[in-house]
Amino acid sequence: MHNILVLNGPNLNLLGTRQPEVYGHTTLKMIQDLCVAHGQSVGLTVTCAQSNHEGVLIDAIHDARGKQAGIVLNAGAFTHTSVALMDAISSAQVPAVEVHLSNIHAREAFRHKSFIAPVALGQICGFGAQGYVMALDALAVHLGDGVAG
Repeated sequence: MHNILVLNGPNLNLLGTRQPEVYGHTTLKMIQDLCVAHGQSVGLTVTCAQSNHEGVLIDAIHDARGKQAGIVLNAGAFTHTSVALMDAISSAQVPAVEVHLSNIHAREAFRHKSFIAPVALGQICGFGAQGYVMALDALAVHLGDGVAG
């Protein structure tokens, strides 16, 4: 079984109550439970973390090197501002899939630019919590544990 880190960034701890018209009513705990359960069903061991602090997220990415086979990253607003997170993903050399609950390309113009996308395997956005499941499936396929369909 491969170890996967599901890493969530700023304000995602408020899911379920923060702008439900944009992000839905699903809480972060519900997403984390979904990720752990789905990971088990596809042969992945999932660990979840969240921080509102850029440096903590960078440390988690660095710590993943040699310990995690992949990262599912919802960097929240840092997606659009953080060259440091982009550099951390490149430096750690751990395959990452970028996830967003909302379709960032259908929102404000500043959200269309992602510093994560150029260093990620791919980007999944607009599918709510199901995007995390899609990201785990993508990593399972990438790592050779899943079936491309």
